[in-house]
Amino acid sequence: MPTRVTEEMRRLVPDGTPIDLLLAHTSQPIAGVLARSLERRELTRDDGLALLGAGGDDLRALIAVADQVRRDDVGEVVTYVVNRNINFTNICFVGCQFCAFKRQRWEKDAYNHDIEAVLRKVAEAVERGATEVCMQGGINPQMGAFTYRDMLRTIKREFPAIHLHACSPMEIMYGARRTNLPYGEYLTMLREAGLGSLPGTAAEILDDAVREVLSHKKVDVATWVEIITTAHRLGIPTTSTVMYGHVETSEHVMAHLELIRGIQHETSGFTEFVPLRFIHQNTALYHRGLVQPSEQGAPDLRMYAVCRLFFRGVIDNLQTSWVKLGHELATLSLAAGVNDFGGTLMEESISREAGADAGEYTSVEEIERLVRSMGRIPQERSTLYQPVNSRPAAARPEATLGSEHACA
Repeated sequence: MPTRVTEEMRRLVPDGTPIDLLLAHTSQPIAGVLARSLERRELTRDDGLALLGAGGDDLRALIAVADQVRRDDVGEVVTYVVNRNINFTNICFVGCQFCAFKRQRWEKDAYNHDIEAVLRKVAEAVERGATEVCMQGGINPQMGAFTYRDMLRTIKREFPAIHLHACSPMEIMYGARRTNLPYGEYLTMLREAGLGSLPGTAAEILDDAVREVLSHKKVDVATWVEIITTAHRLGIPTTSTVMYGHVETSEHVMAHLELIRGIQHETSGFTEFVPLRFIHQNTALYHRGLVQPSEQGAPDLRMYAVCRLFFRGVIDNLQTSWVKLGHELATLSLAAGVNDFGGTLMEESISREAGADAGEYTSVEEIERLVRSMGRIPQERSTLYQPVNSRPAAARPEATLGSEHACA
C-alpha cells in the first residue's frame, strides 16, 4: 500500500518556526552541520553521516533547513514533465535480487514489443501532450546487436520533436558488448540516432560489495562511472539516482552520494538527483529473508533533506518519486527539499511488479493540485528543465490528458 501520512510525519515538516529557534533545540553536532550548509559550505561525508542519523528535534531542524535551502536556491516552483514510460521488454537474464519485473522468455507473461507496438505507444503519448518518452527494458539476450540504435532511429524519424530519455548504463554496457564498440563510439551512435539523455539508473548503491548481493551480474561501479562520464563528455546529459532501504548502510549511502557529487563537479552532466525507496514486497531479497520491511515516512523525508543539503550548489534539482512513496508522502516530501515531482509516466511496470501500488499514471491536473496543496507553484518542464510553457502552470488553463509510470 502507498505510505499513509500520519500526524507524526506531518509534525516533521516546517510549521513556520524560525530556523534559529529550531537550531537552538538541536544537538550541537547537527546544529553545526546545518549552520555550515546555510552558509553554503560544502558538506563532508561525515557531515552527511551525522545527518542520516538525525531524529526527533534534530530531524525537524534538518527538514526545515532543507526546505529553506530549496527556497533560497530554486524558489517556490515545483516542476514536472509530461512523459510516458515504455518498458519494451521484460525478458532479462541478469537476475537482480531487488527486481520482480524480469521474466525468462518461456514464461507465459514474457513480452518483447516489436517496433510497431513501441511506435503506437509513442504516438499515444504524443497525442496526450508528452514531450518525453522514457525507454528501458530487460536485458534480452535474443535482441539484435543494433536493436537500441534502430529503435531510437525509427522513433525519432516518426516523432522528431519527442525527447528520447533511454538506455540505462546496464543497457549501454550490454549494447556496446554486442556491437564490439567502445562506449564512446556506441554512445555517439545512439546520440546520432536520436538519444537525448540517459537515465542514471542501474546505480542502486555504487559499492561493489553491495552490488554483489543485489545483482552479481549487474554493471560494476567502475563501468557505471565510465559510461556516465563518457556520456557527459559527449554532451549527453543523465539523471542520477540512489536506491535506499535494503541491505545498505549509511556509510554506503554517503559514499554513493559523494561519488555522484564528484562526477558532477567534474562534468556538470547530471540534470537531477532522484532518491528511490526500495520496494520489497515481491522481490527475492525479501522472500529470501535478506531484507525486512523498513519504516516509511521519516526515513524518506530524512533522505530527501540530506540530499538537498549534500548536493547544494552542485545538483539543483531534487526529484521525488510518487511511484515509490505514493502521492500523499511524495507531496509531503516537497517540504523536505524537493523541487521536482517527476513525470506523468502513463505506463510503468518495474515498480508495480515489485509491489508498488501508487498507480501507473498521474495526470497533469492531479500533479498540479498536489503541488498547490503545499503552497507551491507547478510548472511543466522539458526533460532538460526548460519551461514548456511561457507562463507558470498556475496561470494557465488546466491541461487535459486521457487517463491510463518509473524512469529517472
